[in-house]
Amino acid sequence: MDDSRRSWRDAVAVYTRPTVLRMLLLGFSAGLPFMLVFSTLTAWLRSEDVSRTAIGFFAWVGITYSIKVLWAPVVDRVRLPLLTGKLGQRRGWMLAAQCLIMLGLVGMALTDPTEQLTQLALLALVVAFASATQDITIDAFRIESDELQFQAALAGTYVLGYRLALLATGAGALFIADAVGWMAAYLAMAALVTIGMLAVAISPEPSSPERLDIETEPLVIAFREKTPFKGFMAEAGAWITGAVIAPLVDFFRRFGTLALPILALIGLYKASDLSMAAMANPLYLDVGYSLSQIGAISGMFGVAMTIAGGLVGGVMVARFGVMPMLLAGAIGIAATNLLFAWLATMQPVLWALTMTITGDNFFVGFSATVFIAWMSSLVSRRYTATQYALFSSLMTLPGKFLGGPSGWIVDQAGYVFFFFYASALGIPAMLLVIWLWSRQRVLAAASDRASKNH
Repeated sequence: MDDSRRSWRDAVAVYTRPTVLRMLLLGFSAGLPFMLVFSTLTAWLRSEDVSRTAIGFFAWVGITYSIKVLWAPVVDRVRLPLLTGKLGQRRGWMLAAQCLIMLGLVGMALTDPTEQLTQLALLALVVAFASATQDITIDAFRIESDELQFQAALAGTYVLGYRLALLATGAGALFIADAVGWMAAYLAMAALVTIGMLAVAISPEPSSPERLDIETEPLVIAFREKTPFKGFMAEAGAWITGAVIAPLVDFFRRFGTLALPILALIGLYKASDLSMAAMANPLYLDVGYSLSQIGAISGMFGVAMTIAGGLVGGVMVARFGVMPMLLAGAIGIAATNLLFAWLATMQPVLWALTMTITGDNFFVGFSATVFIAWMSSLVSRRYTATQYALFSSLMTLPGKFLGGPSGWIVDQAGYVFFFFYASALGIPAMLLVIWLWSRQRVLAAASDRASKNH
């Protein structure tokens, strides 16, 4: 965890590194399937007069992204026939996931939702599963492909690529569907998977043989010495010990008493942002903005400021270090929620909507880059996929849980109270950042051990 300062010129120059530039393609590949199994898919279903009840059940597809930690150990450790030998562990799994995404999207394009809704749902689940698997391996690849000091820049270009993919699969897919139909739209999106395949082809493999060799794991050695089991049970126990238990033991051993505060910060950092997300569009509509006004400003200023925030976050971490910027991101997320409270008191004037969306989206992008860089510094290079999948699953759960009663709070107390409440949810994250920052030397030592553990 290198917090040494660079000059502004050197801080900006991190975006010229080949590893950083390649993350633009991989970020695009990661973002490509997301809208196609969520909002773009729901637009397709509704345009075909599928019932809202049936459309609602498609939301369950998203569970795959929240439980990807369950098969992350497999991605971390299991070798794929032919692909691992030819491409390496990370690139092999990446290409396998991309092929499955492409086949799934082609299958969806050739499915009639009015006659084959169950088949479409299963294909969407396949795409979501492959997408979550690709996320696991791209996250691991990003962390392993360069030093800790460049992780913010890697995250910045990842966020940029991801957002560009959301544009392509959101507005782009809708435009194609309106012009020539949904089959053509989904086939075009399937063709874009080749961008991720190109990234696999031009990227060197960062995997290490030591990480893949489970027999060198001390816990596995101890298990084999003490287990009463023989044959299959012994082998299964050794694999679970090395692939599942060892990553957790490693994390708690390295960080000691700081492990639980770190996990608490991971869970709470985005709580302020996620808890209010469901009420943003209802607020805009209730204030009096039209759908076209909301779409134009969120599409133009929102996306642009998210990308800008992500890139600025990468530069600022390179210039000032990760912990100060982690605090700045937490403050920014909470403070911009107050813009929504202010907007609730305004007449529907476009400059107020623009200011709110601009501020909110800038800090969404900024905090995402900084937060990804910080979480990346916590993982051991020996257990990259498993540990980071645990973090990325944990980071959304409290915020989503707290967002559940958001509509009820608005109904009971109004928008102004709700957005002040959502802003206050960011205070625990700020306090945890400050407390962990004061223990930076311990964090840095643990992170250094992680970077050398490969």
